[in-house]
Amino acid sequence: MRRRRQQERGGGVDEWIVTYSDLVTLLLTFFILLYSFSVIDIVKFRAFITSFQGSGVLDWSSSPLQERSPQDTQQPTEVTATPSEQEIPELEQVNQVNPLVEVYLAVQDFLQESGLDNLVEVRYEDRGIALDIKDRVLFDSGKADLRPEARQLLNKLSELLKRLPYQISVEGHTDNRPINTQEFPSNWELSAARAVRVVRYLVEHQGLDPRHFAAVGYGEHKPVVPNDSLENMALNRRVVIMIIARNPFADELNL
Repeated sequence: MRRRRQQERGGGVDEWIVTYSDLVTLLLTFFILLYSFSVIDIVKFRAFITSFQGSGVLDWSSSPLQERSPQDTQQPTEVTATPSEQEIPELEQVNQVNPLVEVYLAVQDFLQESGLDNLVEVRYEDRGIALDIKDRVLFDSGKADLRPEARQLLNKLSELLKRLPYQISVEGHTDNRPINTQEFPSNWELSAARAVRVVRYLVEHQGLDPRHFAAVGYGEHKPVVPNDSLENMALNRRVVIMIIARNPFADELNL
């Protein structure tokens, strides 16, 4: 009698498949979110997506919840695919996970085409895309007045920044050598004044929207390398134009 009841309930989808499918979907979503918040490497990301194709996880044309016929159960078919046979997603598909990837690549191309790649370093960070400009390009030592070369550089960068629908934080940094003048009693004032000067030039002379900008001075408190040599000190003296990644929950939080 018990065996007959089990046979009567045995038709249809195996119950464990439902739980397994939910678990796989949740794990995939979790790891994609984690990956989207990390530094993006295009090659690794494509390999990551490719590893799921052909396994039924990212194959939306079929579902692991479809009913199986007795023939399917008794005679399973093995399907193997090598990475070279699998379709690598296009950049547009990658951008659906993190749209700043496209901006990062566009910034790289722009700097190269404009001949600025030897003056501006671009990095992808958790907060967004950072454009590092060495202070010697923008300012004289201990000063916050833009050099003529700095104006030319900012004129070119403004062509890029005008097309970006993101918040932009301009951040001043110094080395750890103290300064104590009437205009700049400390590195806080110097770094903040330099950030403000860059923002004002972009807004007042290039017509960028002031609502998209913020100016921040960090002084010597966020070095990229230790201040233990003249070369390292030069690396720490910089202005960073940070293209801020939008909070994925900003709409819900009214940010």
